[in-house]
Amino acid sequence: MKKTSIGGEALIEGIMMRGPHDIAIAIRKSSGEIILDKKPLNTLAKRHSFFKLPIVRGAVGMFESMVIGMRALLFSAEFVEVEEENEKESKPSKVDSFFQKIFGDKFLDAVIYFSVFVSMIFVIGLFMLLPSFLAGLLKFDKNTLLGLVSLHLFEGIIRISLFVGYIAMISNMKDIKRVFEYHGAEHKTIHCYENEEELTVENVKRYTTKHPRCGTAFMFVVMVVSIIVFSFTGWGSLLWRVLSRIVLIPLVAGLSYEVIKFAGRSDSKLMAVVSMPGLALQSFTTKEPDDKQIEVAIEALKNVLVEDENADKW
Repeated sequence: MKKTSIGGEALIEGIMMRGPHDIAIAIRKSSGEIILDKKPLNTLAKRHSFFKLPIVRGAVGMFESMVIGMRALLFSAEFVEVEEENEKESKPSKVDSFFQKIFGDKFLDAVIYFSVFVSMIFVIGLFMLLPSFLAGLLKFDKNTLLGLVSLHLFEGIIRISLFVGYIAMISNMKDIKRVFEYHGAEHKTIHCYENEEELTVENVKRYTTKHPRCGTAFMFVVMVVSIIVFSFTGWGSLLWRVLSRIVLIPLVAGLSYEVIKFAGRSDSKLMAVVSMPGLALQSFTTKEPDDKQIEVAIEALKNVLVEDENADKW
């Protein structure tokens, strides 16, 4: 089976596919027409060999993926809003007009980086600060090895529980379910391509919505790897624990990327076991798509394919 490096992201009524050289966004309009936006992929790894090094590529890639993903998500949201505004003939809000005057042509970039910043604050608060605070309430002796290990283990368990609970909660929201259907279409289409079958709706429909290289699987690996990495920082004050975890985020992301990369191209039973929790979580984050959603995924994928098989390898 072909192991491709192509990945994607579900958007609002659309899908973004990221290939070796290009990014393609396919959006389904309310009229049924599919709109395509294709741009060259420009990453640090393409410009400097340093950013291709193991661990470094995962740390840098995580931030770049957040920016690229946020840009694609805002594009899809803006596209849907434009259709709604055309129907209502509404004008830009005073807040939008104010910030557009300040940032000018850089308004969208400012929104993207601000959104990434807010997202990081949310993640740090919910999945780092809160678990560490709650674990600190437990009466374990941090001066003993057993107590220290127990504190870090329970912090990790709380973090994973919050993550799973958050995913389960949002999966029941109507609008999110629609996005998760596109997420399923993305995975099915990539599976079809990896099995070197013609990209048709009927062929794509036969495949599973779960994929080992999914961002959901990556986040779960991050949670597990963080338990090991953070355990080396001891158990100081809450401020120390939060700051040390923020500093170590790039290392955790880099190590997690290498695990996912190895699992994604390995057929060993051990890696199958490692991938199981991430695949199980995708029961929440992916849903069965309809034919029209699959058509959008196929359109996005076709526009990032390359003839050079080596450039396409995972």
